[in-house]
Amino acid sequence: MTPACIPWYDPLIMDFQKSIFSRFSTLLIFILISVLLSPRVSFSHPHVFVVTRLVAVFDGKGLAGIRVRWNFDEMFSSMIAGDYDQNQNGILEEAEISKIREEAFSYLANYDYFCFAKIDGKAFKVKYTKDFKAVLNDGKLSYEFFIPCHVAASEKAKTLTMAVYDPTYYSAVFFAENQPVSTEGGTDFEISTLLDENKEESYYYDMLHPWELELRFALKNA
Repeated sequence: MTPACIPWYDPLIMDFQKSIFSRFSTLLIFILISVLLSPRVSFSHPHVFVVTRLVAVFDGKGLAGIRVRWNFDEMFSSMIAGDYDQNQNGILEEAEISKIREEAFSYLANYDYFCFAKIDGKAFKVKYTKDFKAVLNDGKLSYEFFIPCHVAASEKAKTLTMAVYDPTYYSAVFFAENQPVSTEGGTDFEISTLLDENKEESYYYDMLHPWELELRFALKNA
């Protein structure tokens, strides 16, 4: 009878192989986690799309503030309508608008309401807004609000810049193609506006550059 073939076994070699496999597995898991968590690859796509317009509002003394309008995509509009249009009549009424302001807008104060401004190069923190409106038009949601920003005009030109974006890129904000920037009042002032990409500023892991309004104004020469 042919003797049974007994596999050769060396405990030292087997322990060494187990040690190598354990270390390799740990290293592989570490590499995988590092790759998944790396900011260069763990990109999140925007979930909300916003088209914005800015209106620079002037009074008799100079700049009074900026009126901001946002038009939202259909999916976000539908979500807000479903949550806050209580009677589902397609019209946002005063109580419903108030609730939207409290629950779906006011928290944006933590992000300067996505409006990052400078006055003559110095940061202006947007922590307060007023005259909030929310409207449904054929199922499309829009917000409108006013940012008080009083800057008296003088013979020397004053400059306000404002970029509108979500630094987390959860929301993608675009300036409207048609009349993205306009002015209201200000007949006593020389006013100029420029909308351009600010390549000196970046956000979302330094991959994106914000588009920015540059507003310049001064007293008209007598």
